[in-house]
Amino acid sequence: MLTLKATPSFKPVILSMFSLGLMACTEPTTMNNEETTQRHIAATQNSQIAVDERQGKPVVYQVFTRLYGNTNTTNKPWGTLEENGVGKFTDFTEQALASIKALGTSHVWYTGVPHHALVTDYSEFGISVDDPDVVKGRAGSPYAVKDYYNVNPDLATDPAKRLEEFEALVKRTHEAGLQVIIDIVPNHVARDYTSLSAPEGVTDFGENDDTSVVYAKHNNFYYVVGEDFVVPSSANYQVLGGESHPLSDGQFQESPAKWTGNGARAAQPDINDWYETVKVNYGVKPDGSYDFPVLPQDYATKSYAEHNAFWQDKDLPDSWYKFRDIAHYWLDKGVDGFRYDMAEMVPVEFWSFLNSSIKAKNPNAFLLAEVYQPAKYRDYIQLGKMDYLYDKVGFYDMLKLIMQGNGKVSDLVAIHQEIKDIAPHMLHFLENHDEQRIASPDFAGNALKGKPALAVSALISASPTLLYFGQDVGEDGSEDMGFGDPTRTTIFDYAGVPAHQRFMNNGQFDGGQSTKDELALRAFYEQVMAIAKSNPAINGELVSLHSENLAIHNSAYSESQMAFARVKDGHGFVVLANFSEEAIENIVLTIPENVLGDVGQHVSLSPLLDHESTSFNKEADSYSAVIRLQGLQTKVFSF
Repeated sequence: MLTLKATPSFKPVILSMFSLGLMACTEPTTMNNEETTQRHIAATQNSQIAVDERQGKPVVYQVFTRLYGNTNTTNKPWGTLEENGVGKFTDFTEQALASIKALGTSHVWYTGVPHHALVTDYSEFGISVDDPDVVKGRAGSPYAVKDYYNVNPDLATDPAKRLEEFEALVKRTHEAGLQVIIDIVPNHVARDYTSLSAPEGVTDFGENDDTSVVYAKHNNFYYVVGEDFVVPSSANYQVLGGESHPLSDGQFQESPAKWTGNGARAAQPDINDWYETVKVNYGVKPDGSYDFPVLPQDYATKSYAEHNAFWQDKDLPDSWYKFRDIAHYWLDKGVDGFRYDMAEMVPVEFWSFLNSSIKAKNPNAFLLAEVYQPAKYRDYIQLGKMDYLYDKVGFYDMLKLIMQGNGKVSDLVAIHQEIKDIAPHMLHFLENHDEQRIASPDFAGNALKGKPALAVSALISASPTLLYFGQDVGEDGSEDMGFGDPTRTTIFDYAGVPAHQRFMNNGQFDGGQSTKDELALRAFYEQVMAIAKSNPAINGELVSLHSENLAIHNSAYSESQMAFARVKDGHGFVVLANFSEEAIENIVLTIPENVLGDVGQHVSLSPLLDHESTSFNKEADSYSAVIRLQGLQTKVFSF
């Protein structure tokens, strides 16, 4: 969480506490800004294809909902909503959704929708005021949910009608041919969880807990019996940056204290803990043993229906039913799926229970989980019935090293091979709200370095690709907004996102204020993602060409280039990406005959990106061509 300023709680660093990426090339463009803009608009207009016509794979576009439509450029550190502005559900207009869809998007992940703790006063709408001593930033963390049966009032034009405004957003998104994903955060809730909107008969988390014991099966929380909660402190951190607030007094009444969201059991958590949240109890005892039936291992091969049936006659912890009811509530609102925060901190058996119930209700629901322990991947997919997991520890981490000039492509190939059996389930990304922006100095320092990585990440697998808003125009995350250091676009404070705002162009979403370089980057993203969305070979066989090309005598191909093919029914494409900023001459790209088929002595492969076609000559059992790559260029050939 902090570098003692306060740094956000970037989750992978605390795993030990578990208890319980226009141009495929870098040649200077000859298009002027107006021509590039018109090209972008044409691409957007031509992208209106219904989701069910897609021949490729799913593409998830993550928007940080409160930032996406904000046109305010003030960006005062710790600024209020009135000072810095905030985006609304209504900002997702027909034009906005068309621009999202132009990136090959099938699903929009609206981040920060459930009502979470925040400092802005909405008491006139009957909403209790949150204490900034247990809120991170002024706008609050979207992962400290306060009311699972309503939505963030910041996002509504009329906070009294916020749920209706979200339902209208769902309808608009569906009309645009896109599906809706929202977060569910099962591991923890806000310290002051209070639902104003729960259906009749639904009790709040903790309402019926026996607080005299550390643990009970049907308690929703764990307790530090006999001790009151104490707000964490640090000499290097001041709530709201030191600005005054009536409730900012270093106190928060909670008696007895509850365990903190990351499993910290002290009445006074450390400033680096997830102190704004409390851990939810799923029937895992303090010693780590389970108070619920263990799922038999053979259920790894059983259907959703069989999983659902397994749980019907079991006595299960109250928290299981609470989250099942929450998920079903949002399905009934038209939500098409969920992204589960820190899923590995919740037992796999619960996921079998929840996900099988969701699939019984909506077999096409999109279920994505954040899991950072590779040893547990297969359990969460096979036993937990997840559709997709983050391929963060492994693929993303190695790809980041390669982008930074510190990794070898052979290592990336090996890492991808390790998860070959589950590769279609492992979602790829280059940015999200937890990760540094590619253009930030701590990552790559240049958004162009994401171009070869995007092509590799998006085209190597049938698994979904996730894009983060602003990534496609090179957002650098440099704004220092209050809680947390720059490099990641803030998720805790009110802010405008400059490169994205230029593309947004006061709601026209046409790149009208974007720079020439930003428009060229956006066009490249559209081209790559069109392949991912529409080319059937993305769901075919992966053929790595890396080791064969490394071994070619007198070829400039090296560990800074990556080549692979995807093939389906005798057709497909070949990707050749250059991670080096230097131009590479005399790459002898070699493709085995069993990839292209026997197509004669000479074959010309056409481009799927903005580069020339290339003629390949047959020699023995392979086809070869001498290729030049400019710095950070990717070529994709169709066959």
